[in-house]
Amino acid sequence: MSAAEDSEAERARLRAAHEDDPGWYRWGPYLADRQWGTVREDYSPDGNAWANLPHDHARSRAYRWGEDGLLGICDDRARLCFALALWNEADPILKERLFGLSGPEGNHGEDVKEVYHYLDATPTASYLRAVYLYPQSAFPYEDLVAENARRGRFDPEYELTDTGAFADDRYFEVQVEYAKADLEDIAIRIAVTNRASEPARLHLLPTREPSPTGCALACPRGGGRAPAH
Repeated sequence: MSAAEDSEAERARLRAAHEDDPGWYRWGPYLADRQWGTVREDYSPDGNAWANLPHDHARSRAYRWGEDGLLGICDDRARLCFALALWNEADPILKERLFGLSGPEGNHGEDVKEVYHYLDATPTASYLRAVYLYPQSAFPYEDLVAENARRGRFDPEYELTDTGAFADDRYFEVQVEYAKADLEDIAIRIAVTNRASEPARLHLLPTREPSPTGCALACPRGGGRAPAH
């Protein structure tokens, strides 16, 4: 299909979505990059959302009001989510979501400490493309927290690229593409490239999971934690 035909096909989807068939908007990049540390998940007695559910808790506690994931998609009610989980055989945990500093941790406030790019998207999300760069060495969680805490407001931020995590191109480039064949028919292509000169192993876990939102909406606020999944 030519570029002109692609453009006309997307215009037709847009017309349908705005006139009589909103289904083209049903699936899209609506999955949050970060659900931890948000006021939506704050059940602390003092309103300290950052401390109530930090990144370190996200892997072992269930969210009540949403979900997050790596380069993922979900339906417009966030009832079913798809995202990636990665493991480089060096990290103590799976890479399931973006890591960042909370407001009090960053010398310039909250800040994601990752390298990823959203590369392409159509208005109806009929095509989406994004890439994430995953170090082959252990992800420097503690180093990023400690060094940014040491720096003051007038110092530059300490980024993932400053840690040496990508030295000698020792990282995986993980690219994800989504393409809608129809309203409920979505093709997913995941491509992984080892940018280092030596072989390295990556465990790739495409993950489909229901969101706890349905349960949360049926429960009164403060009525207990949602079950882990």
